Amino acid sequence: MMQFIRPALLATTILTASMTTAFADVRVVTSIKPVHSLVAAVMQGVGTPDLIVEGAGSPHTYALKPSQAKQLQEADLVFWMSHDLEAFLEKSIDGIATKAVSVPLMESRGLMTLGFREGGAFDDHGHDEHDDHDEHDKDDDHDHEKHDDHDEHDHGEVDPHVWLDPENAKAMVHEIEEALAKADPANAATYESNAEAVMAKLDSLVAEIDSELQPVKGRGYIVFHDAYQYFENRFGVSAIGSITVSPEVLPGAERISDLQEKVRSLDATCVFSEPQFEPKLVATVTENTNARTGVLDPLGAAIDKGPNLYFTLIRNMASSLKNCLLGSG
Repeated sequence: MMQFIRPALLATTILTASMTTAFADVRVVTSIKPVHSLVAAVMQGVGTPDLIVEGAGSPHTYALKPSQAKQLQEADLVFWMSHDLEAFLEKSIDGIATKAVSVPLMESRGLMTLGFREGGAFDDHGHDEHDDHDEHDKDDDHDHEKHDDHDEHDHGEVDPHVWLDPENAKAMVHEIEEALAKADPANAATYESNAEAVMAKLDSLVAEIDSELQPVKGRGYIVFHDAYQYFENRFGVSAIGSITVSPEVLPGAERISDLQEKVRSLDATCVFSEPQFEPKLVATVTENTNARTGVLDPLGAAIDKGPNLYFTLIRNMASSLKNCLLGSG
């Protein structure tokens, strides 16, 4: 009987060893949860990427932990968005991730980008000039070089929240698949198959959300943080203004009065904050107005990380908009 078991055990050992090797071929680090989600979806069946900015952490102000510096040091690939979103990461990639290929997804071919909205009812982002619309179609021979500073691509005037348009997510998935396949050719077929499945799911998501938001198209709302125009542009909804408020600093009485007047003058149905804002601050800003309040979460702060996070994030945003604008939920 042992004569039959031993070959089986040997085969199992060989299979296990080969699977372990496949899983260890590439070490991947990602910056924010939406990026992690798309990378995790493309890597399903091969491995799991590491995530730097967990929970409700802000990529604008994040500080690396020692354990995360070690992850970068050991990384083969680092997927992130851009200097404008994750400035803390740029120097870390150059100084710590010495063997890693940097993949800034703002460089994805076919990505549609928009300039910051300013003037009128939109608060100034501190930029001098912005194009209303900038279509980025990258060269077909685009490649990732190790530690490329990307000085030739100045995204300083571009809104970096591109992932909130699922069509942009498709461009990012294509870039992710290519980078993974190049770094780990043994699993290229799996990456390609996974990427195709994710893109099909993204197509279905666009149709689903477009249908869900039909009843609220044309209804006005204000956002604390003007991060949503990619979502709005894709699905035909639109904020009528923004109020720039720091989640770390409670505005003074004069500023509160100005914000309340803005909400009243724009006759907004809803005012949307984000998870990091104290409910008391939101209530204060909308006091003595007719506006309802809601929360939009562009990073998936309250969602479990993983391949499904991106889809949950987009669905949650649609539900929050619809429920607040209709006065339900």
